[in-house]
Amino acid sequence: MNLNMPKIVKVKKKNLKKSIKTEAKAKELPKVSIKISKNYVPKENEKYMCEKHKAYFRIKLTEWRKELIQINNEALYNGSMDDNSISSDIVDQASSYIDKNVEMKAINRQIKLISKIDKALMRIKDGTYGYCTETAEPIGLKRLMARPIADLCIAAQERHEKDEKVYADD
Repeated sequence: MNLNMPKIVKVKKKNLKKSIKTEAKAKELPKVSIKISKNYVPKENEKYMCEKHKAYFRIKLTEWRKELIQINNEALYNGSMDDNSISSDIVDQASSYIDKNVEMKAINRQIKLISKIDKALMRIKDGTYGYCTETAEPIGLKRLMARPIADLCIAAQERHEKDEKVYADD
């Protein structure tokens, strides 16, 4: 008799089917969409990250995302139309190059911001939005109102910035 072999446990099919059905039903349940007024502002006296808060931040982040995409598209379209690099004057060519370089850096920053917005929207979806990714403590409504993509509480953000400064000084 081998003592290292795992024990085989028989599970009743009836109970197994029941738990699978229950899990499937839980996944299928539609989320109730909350309607909030356009001038709704989350309040401290409401339960933290209640459905109203999530709906508010989802709308705010989605509108911000759409706005950034529209600005990027316009900048790319206008940038492609305004082409001074063909100019014979070398100063005009240099100026045009610098302008395009600055514009592309701004677009790249906005693309990174859109990525952070997408991550925040995913956190809303999975229920972790509003809580610090390092400490799991609430970030706070005031901080989220000021920076809706925040994923660190103030204390964790300060530690992160302090560590960044220490490494930058080395």
